[in-house]
Amino acid sequence: MNKLRLIIAREYMSIVGRKSFIFLTLGMPLLFIFIMAVPIGLAWLNDKGSDTQQIAVIDETGRYAAALKSDDMYNFVAIKGDTVTNAREFYDKANGSLDAIIIIPRDVDSTGVVNIFSEGTITPALVSSVRNVLSDTIETAHLTAMGIPNIQEMVDKAHVDVDVRSITWSEAGGEQESSTEAAMGLGLMLSIFTYMFVLMYGAMIMNSVIEEKTNRIVEVVVSSCRPFQLMLGKIIGVGLVGLTQMAIWIVLLVVVAMVAGSAFGIGNVSPDAVSPEALASAKDMGAMEAIVRETLSINYTPIIVGFILYFIGGYLLYSSLFAGLGSAVDQPSDSSQFTTPVILIMLIAFYAGMACMDNPSGPTAVWCSIIPFTSPVVMMIRLPFGVPFWQLALSLGLLFGTALAITWLAARIYRRGILHYGKKASFADLFKWMK
Repeated sequence: MNKLRLIIAREYMSIVGRKSFIFLTLGMPLLFIFIMAVPIGLAWLNDKGSDTQQIAVIDETGRYAAALKSDDMYNFVAIKGDTVTNAREFYDKANGSLDAIIIIPRDVDSTGVVNIFSEGTITPALVSSVRNVLSDTIETAHLTAMGIPNIQEMVDKAHVDVDVRSITWSEAGGEQESSTEAAMGLGLMLSIFTYMFVLMYGAMIMNSVIEEKTNRIVEVVVSSCRPFQLMLGKIIGVGLVGLTQMAIWIVLLVVVAMVAGSAFGIGNVSPDAVSPEALASAKDMGAMEAIVRETLSINYTPIIVGFILYFIGGYLLYSSLFAGLGSAVDQPSDSSQFTTPVILIMLIAFYAGMACMDNPSGPTAVWCSIIPFTSPVVMMIRLPFGVPFWQLALSLGLLFGTALAITWLAARIYRRGILHYGKKASFADLFKWMK
């Protein structure tokens, strides 16, 4: 045990003691915010930086062209339909001053079809804008043609935007409002974190094994300890690094939540204290405050505990695979033949989680959250929506049981692979070593 503690401490301190660890731990949240903000910013710059497109509107009905209003992106120029006999000739005569031509045919009221002509592919934004504006305009014209007095006013009064709120019952019988969007966003974030961190730390262990094997350091180390101790020490040491990072991020998240709650006058609000009556006025408040209230309505305790347990189980399963497979190669460039199947399994788990977002209680989601190789990622999608206890117990039992079995098999590969040089190992060699 003393040797194992020394290996764990060495692996842990060799990573935590680096400046890059401190920078990455504190900078990772900012990096995620930056990654999410960049597409939004680039889309905004793309819209603002582009030249206004000139669009000719040939309205054969003479009634709907005025509904298309010009803006910063598009300048609509209405032209009477009877003045143009051929759209292509009209486009060519413009000599490049037009980007597209919209033709509203005479039978648009019955067919609902509008044509846009251009030399290039029509942008989705233009298609969406034309569709939405003309659909509302033609609908209004149809209502007016019915000859019923004040029919448009009656339709407007009859229109209701339904605000669907999700209210859950607590074990004590009380009611609390939850946010489906916030739960979905949290599940997606945890799923991505689990996928990235398990892959990142597993690759870290594999690179460490290959480096020690290449430098022949491992030959000296295994003369003082058993190969299983060395592999287990690496797995536990790097795993503690991951848990340390998560603990720091959880503390930062709690601090940010408390500051945000105080800034909006919410204070320390527990999930049970957030009632539908307290959240009923969120619509009348600012958008940011409503978001904060929805975020605080989630019960984070079981989600955080579940996230840590599934991270440990998933990390133990995949990191032991990476350690065992890393011991079978001499150079990092040779590792792809073994790591590709493992990465494909993780990708399948990630895609399964994305596919289960709309229905976290569906059969695919349930089975994928129980299968050990996919449960660490898929269960993160389901946890914010609530999971039956028996499914959690079965999933965690299978995950940790499989992880221990894989660790035992990987150790059998590791003890042979770390002293295997020269001839490249194959999958047949790995199965022979496991036996």
